[in-house]
Amino acid sequence: MLCQRCNQKEANVHITKIINGVKTELHLCDECAKQSEDINVNFPINFGMPMSFQNILDGFVEMLGGAPKTYEEEVCPVCKMTFNDFRNKGRLGCGRCYSAFSQKITPIIKRVHGNIEHTGKVPARTGGELKLRRDIQRLKEELKIAINKEEYEKAAKLRDEIRYLESKLGTERGE
Repeated sequence: MLCQRCNQKEANVHITKIINGVKTELHLCDECAKQSEDINVNFPINFGMPMSFQNILDGFVEMLGGAPKTYEEEVCPVCKMTFNDFRNKGRLGCGRCYSAFSQKITPIIKRVHGNIEHTGKVPARTGGELKLRRDIQRLKEELKIAINKEEYEKAAKLRDEIRYLESKLGTERGE
């Protein structure tokens, strides 16, 4: 498809606007897109950059917080990777990086994955006890929340369910 402005180059920027239910599309080449007033963004666009997860994250950070944040140079004691290296590469250097940069990467991990604790999968044949333990732990956390909210009926049900699962766990172990 050719650029709708210059009608000479291949269009590789596609803009879709929906205003009051009316949809308009505009297809532009790099040069016309850079000069266009239809693209109203407050950060520079590099049309030549390759699409990567890191570029997407950086774009979101810039859109939400304005200018990209600068971080002090923290260094992993094992692999000597800096936090800025992590930001540029989009991955950590070693297992110790998680604890070295934990305060800065925990919110990122939580946003991306929805949780900061990896639970993984449990094999159906051999993971019965582990699944019971996880269920008991989850119910105990729910119980604390219910007690703090003074939801005593819910707390009593959770307590009974915990006792049932703990007795079931004891029979699986042969107690």
